[in-house]
Amino acid sequence: MIRHALTALLALPFAAPSAAKPEVPTEDTTIQRFRTHAAPRKVAPRPSLSADEKNIIRRFKEAKPSVVFVSAIASARDPRTLDITKVPTGAGTGFVWDEWGHIVTNHHVITVEREGKRLGDVEEVEVTLSTGKTYKGRVIATSFAYDIAVIQVFAPLESLRPIPIGRSRDLQEGQTVLAIGNPFGLDHSLSVGVISALGREIDTGYNTRILKAIQTDAAVNPGNSGGPLLDSAGRMVGMNTAIVATKGEASVGVGFAIPVDTLNHFVPQLIARGRLEPPRMGFMTMGAYEAQRVFGITRGVLVTEVEAGSPANRAGIRPLQVDAEGHVKVMGDILLGYQGRVIESEGQLLAMLEVEPPADEVVFDVLRDGQVIKVVLNLKQGKAEDKPKPAPTII
Repeated sequence: MIRHALTALLALPFAAPSAAKPEVPTEDTTIQRFRTHAAPRKVAPRPSLSADEKNIIRRFKEAKPSVVFVSAIASARDPRTLDITKVPTGAGTGFVWDEWGHIVTNHHVITVEREGKRLGDVEEVEVTLSTGKTYKGRVIATSFAYDIAVIQVFAPLESLRPIPIGRSRDLQEGQTVLAIGNPFGLDHSLSVGVISALGREIDTGYNTRILKAIQTDAAVNPGNSGGPLLDSAGRMVGMNTAIVATKGEASVGVGFAIPVDTLNHFVPQLIARGRLEPPRMGFMTMGAYEAQRVFGITRGVLVTEVEAGSPANRAGIRPLQVDAEGHVKVMGDILLGYQGRVIESEGQLLAMLEVEPPADEVVFDVLRDGQVIKVVLNLKQGKAEDKPKPAPTII
């Protein structure tokens, strides 16, 4: 009986259990599942730094205390209160030249510009050391031709570390160089490259050319001006001063530096005398911006004063004369040309005098009473037939 029942059960059709469908994870479940694996990554071992890397790190640390941030400060009148206030007009880099508080930078770092025109130099600056402390400084010397300015910073002398000075005459293309500066206000930034070329000529803003300039592919950007270019021994071999850039771009890997041999020749002269002394001509001129605003003069430089007994005085150079109310009694001579070259500004004239010290006799093209005349200046003392030579201040 039982046997027949089992046989009947086995004869029934067999229904296999249905296979379970796998669950497809959603994006959210995947995210949640993988969150559980969050943990610090295991640090991969690495070999020691290469000798080149160690050297670059070392040289940067050594040079950093010698590199400063320079902010140019100019006086401006508040249009509402008419109060005179101090305002920043530009910024760049500089470096400690010696233990007496002399800072060297580019001349264009301390130049006031308006609408693309150079109006003059600031006298007051602020110098921020690598410690972050800021001190007052004064511009004590400038060179238009070589784009150099020297600042006296009023900081504790013990806090200043002069940068090591090298040579530029024995540099070679391909050498590693380090540029330190404050590009876009980012203080003490380091870039590394090589010397791309030597013996370049670069234009200044005063129609002169700096010779034997160093070309480098180390990144140099606005704010790097005035900063040191170091060799792999940590010695300064140049001062970063210019870049080649297309419109809308900063650096494209072509930067230029003034050779340190040029600096080492001219900076001591600038510190000692305040400028690269041209021969004394004995006259002063008005700034281009003021001359244009007051008299509508758009070219040349206007003579405002002539020193008695000077070459300019003996040559008959005529200064501007005004009465007690400031009305013009006699319009001064306007110097249009020097030695056959057009005079565009006071700075350009001074630059020409720095680069090409004049001979005993020089010739100016002078606009007087609506006519252009030639005035010959004999620079030898004692000669009766002397004539002028230009400058923005008395020279």
